[in-house]
This record gives sequence, C-alpha cells and structure tokens, in this order.
Amino acid sequence: MLSYHPPLKYQSVTRVCLAAIGEIDFFSGDTLMTLERLPCIMQRTQHLRKSPKQGEEAVVAVVEFLSAFTLFLMILTAFMSLAQLELGSNDPYSDLIDRSAVDGLDRLTNGEGWYVPYVDGVRDQANATEEWHLVPVTKLYEGVLQPGIISNGLLDLDRIEALSNVSIEAITSGLGLSDELQVRLLIQVESSSNSSRVGQVLFDGGADRSTASTSSVASRTFISGQDVISVSLEVHDGGKAPKVLRITEISPRPASGAPEWIEVQNYNGFALSLKGWSFERSGTAGSSEYLYKEGVIPGGGIALFSGDPTSQNVGNASVVYDLGSTGFLGVGSVSGLDDNSGRLRMLFAQEDEGQGTQVCKIEWGASSGILVGNTIVWNGGSPTQDSSWNVSDSPTPGEV
Repeated sequence: MLSYHPPLKYQSVTRVCLAAIGEIDFFSGDTLMTLERLPCIMQRTQHLRKSPKQGEEAVVAVVEFLSAFTLFLMILTAFMSLAQLELGSNDPYSDLIDRSAVDGLDRLTNGEGWYVPYVDGVRDQANATEEWHLVPVTKLYEGVLQPGIISNGLLDLDRIEALSNVSIEAITSGLGLSDELQVRLLIQVESSSNSSRVGQVLFDGGADRSTASTSSVASRTFISGQDVISVSLEVHDGGKAPKVLRITEISPRPASGAPEWIEVQNYNGFALSLKGWSFERSGTAGSSEYLYKEGVIPGGGIALFSGDPTSQNVGNASVVYDLGSTGFLGVGSVSGLDDNSGRLRMLFAQEDEGQGTQVCKIEWGASSGILVGNTIVWNGGSPTQDSSWNVSDSPTPGEV
C-alpha cells in the first residue's frame, strides 16, 4: 500500500480536511492517503458540503492535495526513468547479447518454426514445411531451419525432443544470432503434480561457454498439462564447437568376415556437424587419415563408421557412415585397422586451424590380448589415456 506525505505547505490545510473526515492516524500523527480511500474521501466531502464553510475548506484541501499528489507521481516517474538510465550497462556489446537472448527466445517460443530444403543449392520453397521435427537428421542439416517449440499455443514435446536433430550451427542461425555468438538451451520441469518429474531435464545442449567473456539468459515458463516447464536460452561469446564426440568402442578384428567399425557418441544435446572432425589410423600397413566435410550426429546419439554399412549390425545407432569405400576401414580379408598392433586417433580442427587437436586415442599391441571378435571399449576415463580402454569379448555396436 502506497503512503503519501504531502509537502509542508499543504500539510496544515490537508490535516484540517482529513481530520474532519477521519483520515488522520492519531497514533503516528502521519497523514495516510491511498488511492483506495479516494472514493470514501470524496463521499465524505459531499457530506460536508451541507456545512458550507467546512465543505469549502475540505474541497479546497482535497484539490490541493490531489495536485500535490500528481506532482509527486510525475517526479517519481522522472526519477525512475533517470535511475534506469544510470543503472544500465551502457555497453553496446552487452546490450547486443541481451537483445539476442530475448529475441532468440521469442523466435523459439512463439510458433511452430519452419524448414526449407535446398535443391541444387537453391531454396525449395514449394516443399517448405512447419513440420520440421519430422524431417530426418541428415536432411534437416541440409536445409534452412528456424526451430519453434510451440504448437496451438502450447509447448510441443515432440518438437522439444526433435531439438536433438538440430545442429548448433542451425539453431544459432535459425534464431538470428550473429556469427560470433553461440547458444546454450535448457528446458526442464520446474513443478509438477507428479513429484518424480520435478527437475526433469527435457533438453540440455549448447556450445562450450567456459571461454565466454559475456553472456545473457532469457527465460519463460509454460504450463503443460500438470507441469510447469521453464525454457532458458543463454547467448554467449564462448567457443563455437564443443569437443564432445567420443569414440566409445572399436572392432579391429571382427569375426566371420564382418566389417570393421568405430562407434562414436555425441555427448551434447544438440546435433553436431562432423565438419572438421577426422580419423587417423596407423599400423604395420602404414598410416591413413580421413577428414569429414559433411555429416551430422544427433544430440545424445550414436554413430557407427563401418567398413560395410550393408552388412553392419547397427544396434541403436542413430546414423551409419561408410568408411569402407574410402579404404579407411576394412571388411572380410581386407584390413584397415591393424589386427595385431595399431593406433586410432580422432581429431578436431576449427576452420581457421591447420592441424587438428587430438580428442581420442586408442593403441593396441600383442600385449593387449585382442582376439578375433574382440572389441576395445572406452571405460569412461580420459579418452587419450591407454588405461581408459578395455578389451571386451562381447561386441555391442550401437549400444553404449
């Protein structure tokens, strides 16, 4: 409740009026005035008009009081405006990131979004669709996308789930961010009638923010059935490509003429482009390297790189890529990965880097005890350390 204390020059006449109509707090001696009491005061003023002298004094007092109150509100408004200008960042770069976060969240949560495929390098507007969440991940990466997670005014859980098929590059451009900015998106259940759902993360992904110097977060909450779900979009100037692809299992000596294969998992919530990622193998037959210029792995998904995708056991792999036609992986009697002693590395290079940085390394030899049908499995340690790899006699391609 707002209390107002009139200026000194108005206090005496106002106190006369308000005392006459019972608006003085005699305990504190302060004149109390709220907008809620105005109708009551005016009614009492009308009553006092029965006594001409008292009524005229009261009316004059009320008019003077309202004039002072109006002036007070004008001064307060001006003060708040000046305070806002004073407390602002006054930093154009910070303001840019703030606006990007708000505008990006607005685009994401104001509609269904859309997808336009490319045909021979030209946008195929005739086949544009709002059902972007139904487009396969490999196709989604080849078009223009503006993701949206609202359908018929409500959060669309199918569209939220399909965010794992959206690459970081696609959502960054789709939300209208400038090239030097990146995103991190978190969608989770804030409250629910089902206590087990509270805190459940529906989506979490984005670019590495450990090197960010400036960031801004915009959030909204939505009611979805019995749940209250928050959508938080962080925009920052951190690193563009998080190194979160990991080799999880390889098969250098497959049994029964099966293909060699490499299993890779994406530990980001968003899909990751394979552009800039490469494999390097070495062994008794020499060395070879394969650099990826296209392809994508869905968020949280598993990719299999196989010597022969047509005969590959894929398990729950999201995508399968052919490394047999390039000669990098073998099948049957043709070996790519050395059976007895070899090394496999996975590297990543930014666009402006001439040489890739090692992300995973696996070495094996005679002492490793790898038999036909055995695989080498990551045990969760540092992917560049020998101690982080175990030999398994139960191959599980496409299963982590």
